[in-house]
Amino acid sequence: MATIERIISMEIQHKDNNEMGMFFIEENGVKLAELVYSWNGNDRIIIEHTEVDDVLRGKNIGKELLATLVKFAREKGIKIVPVCLFAKSVLDKNKEYQDVL
Repeated sequence: MATIERIISMEIQHKDNNEMGMFFIEENGVKLAELVYSWNGNDRIIIEHTEVDDVLRGKNIGKELLATLVKFAREKGIKIVPVCLFAKSVLDKNKEYQDVL
C-alpha cells in the first residue's frame, strides 16, 4: 500500500455516465475514497454517500472530495442536494457553499 503522503498528493479523479457519478481517489485500482452522486434532471445532483478508507481518515479527504464536487457544480451551474449525512453537515456549516444548495 502507498504511503499516506503519496495518497494525499494523488489527484482526485472523476467519473460520470449522465445518471451517476463519483469523485474518487484510487491507488493501484483500489478506491481509497469516494463521493458518489446521482443526477436528478439536468441541473441537480444528489450526493448519495461519501466513504474514506481507514488509512486516510482524519486527513480531510472527504472534505476535499466535497470541495471538488462544489467546484464542479459551480462550473456547470447545477445545484446539490446532500442526502449523505457527512456532505449535508459540511455543506450546512460552510456559508461559502450555500450558493450550490
